[in-house]
Amino acid sequence: MRGTRRALKRMMDATAAAVLLLLTAPLILVLALLIKLQDGGPAFYRRRVVGLRGEFDAFKLRTMRVDADDVLGRNPSLRTQFEINFKLKDDPRVTRLGAYLRRTSLDELPQLWNVLRGQMSLVGPRMISPAELSKYADAAWIFRSVWPGLTGYWQVAGPRGSGRAHYQRRVAMDLFYAKNWSLGLDFKILLKTPPRIVRGVEGP
Repeated sequence: MRGTRRALKRMMDATAAAVLLLLTAPLILVLALLIKLQDGGPAFYRRRVVGLRGEFDAFKLRTMRVDADDVLGRNPSLRTQFEINFKLKDDPRVTRLGAYLRRTSLDELPQLWNVLRGQMSLVGPRMISPAELSKYADAAWIFRSVWPGLTGYWQVAGPRGSGRAHYQRRVAMDLFYAKNWSLGLDFKILLKTPPRIVRGVEGP
């Protein structure tokens, strides 16, 4: 991803993100108010992730309880499960409203701001935390070459599952995207994303 194609992808990202932010700003504000009224905690959450130019804070609408870290700390089995896959099935830390936001991907709308700032792309590898980078081993170069995406090949393709094998499958899909990137592939992924969201299916 170099030269003219890289510049074109960035221009398309910035334009689309600016338009989408204007259109969704009222919805983001309403959802933020509902989250605030829910428990008095912050409406937004900053997740430290790996980016093209180093680490940055990705913005999300908060979907977890305010004591989410304590819940994980009090349950060793949950922590072990989390460390395997960096996610939990039927996560007890997620609020009822948060579950809906995750199912519909509305919690990720604030990341349009990250796209506008040049930290993310509309389409790219799965966004990961610094702690997850070690799981990518020799494939870690992906995050020095491609912007992480709001959606990606990992979200619209591949089997569901859990555990270490499942995570390695996700790594393989990110690697496939980075090696085969094209504007045409991005458009295909963007077209397949809305039906996936409508069905309420999380990315693999």
